[in-house]
Amino acid sequence: MAKLTLSVDSQVVQKAKRYARTQRTSVSRLVESYLQLLGTSRVEAGEPPVLRELRGLLRRGSAADYRRHVIRKYR
Repeated sequence: MAKLTLSVDSQVVQKAKRYARTQRTSVSRLVESYLQLLGTSRVEAGEPPVLRELRGLLRRGSAADYRRHVIRKYR
């Protein structure tokens, strides 16, 4: 396996580490997965993991409910 050195903002690194911990993986593995997707078509790659996690969350509410939520949140 080859090594790669990246320069990344320290806040981004901390967020990536927290996210990796919640996913029970490493930042290196997250970056590797992302880089593999760059050379893959969307059909080959399937839907992104984040989309699989979010799918179905809005079924309990309507689009109008979501719109009201966003408007209140970003006032």
